[in-house]
Amino acid sequence: MKSNKNILFALILSISLGLAPYTPEPHIVGKVRWLLGGAQGMQFIDYFDLLLHGFPWVLLIITIVKRVKQPS
Repeated sequence: MKSNKNILFALILSISLGLAPYTPEPHIVGKVRWLLGGAQGMQFIDYFDLLLHGFPWVLLIITIVKRVKQPS
């Protein structure tokens, strides 16, 4: 049961903080595009922002992997 709560918590974080602001596109999408495009002009604050918006997604992936690998 605890694992389900962890997944729900990580999912809520990903939807709320990981995607904010929602318009015109999620912030994390813009940062990843910028990074994959060569990161021209990125400053420390932009990398820190990427870390903050990306952390909920990393947490969600780790939680799901732990849940899948957990013996039944």
